[in-house]
Amino acid sequence: MYFAALLARTEDGWEASDTELDDVETLSDLADLAREASPDEDTVLVLIEQEDAWFGVVRVDGEDDPRIYVSDAAAAARSSYGEILLTDELLGREPADDDADLDALDLDGTEDGEPEDDADDGEEDGGSAEAVPHGPVGDTGILDDLGVSEKELLSLSEDALTEIAEALGASETLETVR
Repeated sequence: MYFAALLARTEDGWEASDTELDDVETLSDLADLAREASPDEDTVLVLIEQEDAWFGVVRVDGEDDPRIYVSDAAAAARSSYGEILLTDELLGREPADDDADLDALDLDGTEDGEPEDDADDGEEDGGSAEAVPHGPVGDTGILDDLGVSEKELLSLSEDALTEIAEALGASETLETVR
C-alpha cells in the first residue's frame, strides 16, 4: 500500500494535498507536479511511503533541481514509485542504457562466460557493480532547515512521514489527506 502527499509551504503555513502518481513516470514529472502545487515557487515536499518498507522525500524549491532522500534504496527499487526517485545520479552511477537494465536483473551477479572469481570482487554491494544499496541514499540534509536534522532523518522508520510532518508543524495538515 502506497501513500503519497504534497506539502507546500505558504505564507499561512503548510498546505497538504494527496497526490495520484499514476501519471508520473519520471523525476521530472514529479518535480513539475510539485511546482504546480506552489504557484509562488515556495518549498514543496513530495512524501511517498510504502507501508513500513521505505519512504522517500523529494524537495522542490522553485525552479531548482529536486533534492531526494530515500530511506531504503533496495526496497524502493522493487517499487514502481521508488524507481522514479532512484535516478542514476542519486545512485552514483553512469546513466544506464538498455543493456545495463538487463544486467541489473542478473540474479547471481555474473554474466555468461564471466569467471566466478570476478563475482567475489563485487560481493559487498550485492554482487553487481550496478546493485542498488540497502539503506538510505540521497540528500540526508534535505530537511535540515525545516527542523529535521540529518541524524533524525536517518533514524526514522515506522511512521516516518508522520514524524516529519510533526517536526514541520504540519501533522494535522498531513492527516487530512491520509
